[in-house]
Amino acid sequence: MGKLEGKVALITGAARGQGRAHAIRLAEEGADIVGVDICEQIGTVSYPMPTAEDLAETVALVEKLGRRMESFVVDVRDAAALKNAVNDGVAALGRLDIVLANAGIMFQGLGEGRDDEAFRDAIEVMLIGVWNTIQAALPTLERQKRGGSIVITSSVNGLKGMVAGTNGGNFGYAAAKHGVVGLMRMYANYLAPQSIRVNTVHPTGVDTPMLTGFHESAAAADPALSAGLGNPLPVSLIDARDVSNAIAWLVSDEARYVTGIALPVDAGMVNK
Repeated sequence: MGKLEGKVALITGAARGQGRAHAIRLAEEGADIVGVDICEQIGTVSYPMPTAEDLAETVALVEKLGRRMESFVVDVRDAAALKNAVNDGVAALGRLDIVLANAGIMFQGLGEGRDDEAFRDAIEVMLIGVWNTIQAALPTLERQKRGGSIVITSSVNGLKGMVAGTNGGNFGYAAAKHGVVGLMRMYANYLAPQSIRVNTVHPTGVDTPMLTGFHESAAAADPALSAGLGNPLPVSLIDARDVSNAIAWLVSDEARYVTGIALPVDAGMVNK
C-alpha cells in the first residue's frame, strides 16, 4: 500500500513535464488525480505548449498504474472554469486531499515589443493562476474537515534574482515565483488551524519541454549572467521526478507537521 492510498490530488499543468511526473509519482503512491491543463498556445510563449493529446497520455500513464484520473482542458487564468473543473473532478473521485499548483510558462526568444504582454502573461499564469487554483480547491478542503496539503511550484528564481535575459516575460516570471512564496506563507498561517499544510518547492532547471532553448536564449541575452546559472552539483538539469519525489514526501503524513517552508530542489543553486 502506498503512502497516499485513497487520496485525491489536483494538479495543474498536468499534461506533460513536471505536472505529468507529479501525477505519475503520486499515482504510484496510491493517489487518484484531477489533472488540468490549458492544452493550447499562449501567444508570448515561443516553444510548443501541451496539447489535449499530451493530457490524454498522462491519463493513460496514471491508469496504467491502476489509479483513476479525471482530466480537464482549462486555463488557470479562468477562475470560473477552474472551479467547475475542480468540482466535477471531486464529484467523480469523491474527495480532495492534495493540491499541486504547478502550471507555468517560460519566455525565450520573445519578439520585440511584447515585453508588457509577456509580463502580464507571467503574472496571470503563475501568480493569479496559483491564487485561482487554491481558491477553487479550498471550499472542498474546508468542507471535508480532513486537513490537506497544498504545494506551489515556485523556482530557484523565487528565492534569488537570477533569471538571465531582460525581456518582460523573464521579469514577470521572477516576480510571480517570488510572489507565490508570499501566498504560501499567508495561506500556511491561515489554514494551519484546519490542518491544511501549505509549502512551496523551488526547482533549479528541470529537463522538460518548457526549457527548450532557454540556455541558448539566456546566453544570447546576457552571456555574463548566463555563465553563472550552472548548478554547484555536477548536473545541468535535474529530472522532473526529482521534484516529484520531494512533493510526494511533502504531501504525505511523513511531513504532517511541515508547513510554511520553501523547499529547494536545486542541486545547490540557492546556496551558490
